[in-house]
Amino acid sequence: MVINSTAPMIAPMTGGAILLLPFASWHIIFYFLFFLGIFIVLVVALRLKETLPLEKRVPSSVGHSLRTMGSLCKDRSFIGYALIVGIVHGGSFAYVSGTPFVYQGIYDVSPQVFSILFGINGLAIITGSGRFAGIVPERSLLRIAVMTAVSTTFVLLVMTIIEGPLATIVIPIFIYMTTMGMVLTSSFTLAMEKQGHRAGSASAVLGMLPLVIGSIVSPLVGINETTAVPMGAILFTTSTIGCIFFFTLSKKQSAPVRVGLHVEG
Repeated sequence: MVINSTAPMIAPMTGGAILLLPFASWHIIFYFLFFLGIFIVLVVALRLKETLPLEKRVPSSVGHSLRTMGSLCKDRSFIGYALIVGIVHGGSFAYVSGTPFVYQGIYDVSPQVFSILFGINGLAIITGSGRFAGIVPERSLLRIAVMTAVSTTFVLLVMTIIEGPLATIVIPIFIYMTTMGMVLTSSFTLAMEKQGHRAGSASAVLGMLPLVIGSIVSPLVGINETTAVPMGAILFTTSTIGCIFFFTLSKKQSAPVRVGLHVEG
């Protein structure tokens, strides 16, 4: 997750640098992405090898996959953590889709400044993902993250309503994205803790839910492009729902109880 989180920092800065080239237009961004995609496909095809031994692989039939998904849906703890990361991380797509016109359209920042502001939040995710790992227990870290996300996005919503200065938008978003890194790592760890035999399916669910939620909330940000209120409202709503799921659905994994038999001789 730490490595994955570097993309929001590198990508906008790279795009801004490309647009500074003398011959550059917006079309060249898509040419760059096209050739980058071909490079990635070649690397995966030629260099990415299967690491799971043959004897440990499970059948890859549709029926087996559906049965595994069904068993995951019956796991209350897993579903709780999956919904937390799905709702909260999915809600962050409102930030991704909303900040371009909020920063550039409402606050009139340049593409280069926007890339810096966007990239700084990549550092926030990295900080949240790696800085507290191994120091704070995962469940405690997740509790702190969801509660901080709710309070921070509430401040952000208020600032969007009263049309506060740019700093009052940038700072809460930075804190929010720090909590996002904490949510991603801790919820994923807790959800996968007991899923050794169905880790692939569990990982697929954890990866799918944020994209599904993100595809729903992203268009909603553009309901009114003259104000940042829709973005603030979505971030606050999804953070609140994620916090509710934490306290209602997820539960602390209890240690296994060892039962001994005492025989008197």
